[in-house]
Amino acid sequence: MVLPIVIYGDPVLRAKCKPVDEVTSETRELAQNMIETMVEAQGVGLAAPQIGVPIQLAVIDVSHDSDCISYLRVNGEDTEMKDIMPLIFTNPKLELINPKVSEQEGCLSFPDIRAMIKRPIEVKATVTTLDGKTLVIETDGLFSRAIQHETDHLHGKLFIDRMPAAAKVSLKGKIRRMMETYGNG
Repeated sequence: MVLPIVIYGDPVLRAKCKPVDEVTSETRELAQNMIETMVEAQGVGLAAPQIGVPIQLAVIDVSHDSDCISYLRVNGEDTEMKDIMPLIFTNPKLELINPKVSEQEGCLSFPDIRAMIKRPIEVKATVTTLDGKTLVIETDGLFSRAIQHETDHLHGKLFIDRMPAAAKVSLKGKIRRMMETYGNG
């Protein structure tokens, strides 16, 4: 089932989400609904607070662009992207690997707003699947960026928080209009 996406202005987007201690049938159903919602919205990732649920659960699928990464290792083994997508994960812990690079980024909770966001190129993410397996994912490119972006959501941090001050100022009016249009202003 496609769920409504929370738009900037809703306090749940600033919540520090609770860890997922137990995976229930409701958690599994929520994850499947999140995948459907992400696909419908043409996104590459979605975090639970973006659909109003403040828990550390996120989904990512960047498999539409197999050239978006230069490598992917899971638990130390070279892995094909198709073998882990869509990725459903809980309670991520990140090790960010420099250098940082600016890339165009958007967010489903900020319709029609994109900005250059500086993030580390590579990430080493330790995540838990719904089956209780721990995965250590090492990657770069769009997959790395998506993991970092969704993990930020789980800690109440938004991509606009990572924008340079000048970019925030230039988008202030657009963000206000977006909030008015989508009913959170």
